[in-house]
Amino acid sequence: MATPYRRVVLKLSGEALAGNAEFGIDLPTVERLAQAVRTLSQMGIQVAIVVGGGNIWRGSQAAERGMDRSTADYMGMLATTINGLALQEVLERLGVATRVQSAIEMRQVAEPYIRRRAIRHLEKGRVVIFAAGTGNPFFSTDTAAALRAAEIEAEVILMGKRGVDGVYDADPRKHPGAHRFERLTHFELIQRGLDVMDPTAASLCMENRIPIIVFDIGEPDNIVRAATGERVGTTVGGGVSGG
Repeated sequence: MATPYRRVVLKLSGEALAGNAEFGIDLPTVERLAQAVRTLSQMGIQVAIVVGGGNIWRGSQAAERGMDRSTADYMGMLATTINGLALQEVLERLGVATRVQSAIEMRQVAEPYIRRRAIRHLEKGRVVIFAAGTGNPFFSTDTAAALRAAEIEAEVILMGKRGVDGVYDADPRKHPGAHRFERLTHFELIQRGLDVMDPTAASLCMENRIPIIVFDIGEPDNIVRAATGERVGTTVGGGVSGG
């Protein structure tokens, strides 16, 4: 099957791995996500994944309560690694060769992040999970997704959100009349201050002309739909606003 993308970065929030729970890892949910990733891999699409850690630890909230921000963020990076290892285990059980690369060196559980090695894994059909964010405090995993996408020359970022099926002009969970956009430019996303990804990540995507597709991760089929060019959620990047 012909697909519009050769190489994609899938950004999963930590909450996406928790399913309907507030915290922790829900294995049936992880299995559904892994099955969607396997489908993409079988279609010949090279898949890299950046996963958050909010289902285990929220560094920003800990910092607001008085914890040193750097320490809180490093703890969050370790949480992303836990999630990455869980996702790797499920993918490999499904027969998908997977490598976890960490921005913080921890050789017993993950490879160190090396750009050329990551690209080589992808070219060999392996799924690569980027853990530990950028390896630096004060940067979100959204920024890590944008950075890694630029480094490995991915053609799109597939951004799965839990319970939100695109980009709205207000929080649809608080404002039932909120309007969903079909398409936005990167500049519009930043200018409007829409709460999709942090401005640093959005600016990186704009500078490197990387489109972002924002969709509801609660329907794992949306991952395949987005990666195969089917209209789903909101597309950010290129063109003009679709209102």
